Amino acid sequence: MAMGGKAGETFTEINVTPLTDVFLVLLVIMILIAPLVNQAVLRVSPPGMTTEPPPKDNKPKIMADVYADGRVNINGVPIVPPETLKIMEAIKAEQAKHQAEDMPLILASDEDALQKNVVAVMDAASGCNIKNMAVLPPRPSGAAPAAAPAGRRGR
Repeated sequence: MAMGGKAGETFTEINVTPLTDVFLVLLVIMILIAPLVNQAVLRVSPPGMTTEPPPKDNKPKIMADVYADGRVNINGVPIVPPETLKIMEAIKAEQAKHQAEDMPLILASDEDALQKNVVAVMDAASGCNIKNMAVLPPRPSGAAPAAAPAGRRGR
């Protein structure tokens, strides 16, 4: 296949055939991998609403509050600075106080709370072998912390 033109002219056209081949190969790869990605994703189901009150549970719990201004409280005790290791120390202290490692953690946060603080609490809970964690829906910033709302239970 000869390219026409005078000697010395610059070639200004692009050959789109290899480009098209690359896009088709990428498309085939995406089509083959897409079903696998759905299976690997962690499925989280939100808690359901019920009309019956939850059963009374007198077991000790760890209540973690994350505020929009950056404060983090564990059972009402402020954690300064709100870093993962400090939060872990507070959670371990609560576990030691109640002599129970399998205590559930209830995480409540303001809607404008920093994500890094919420993740720090979750990371600390994971590091303390917390197996049962309930994440409450975000409350409006500045609202007073409350216990788990009636009718909602973490799964």
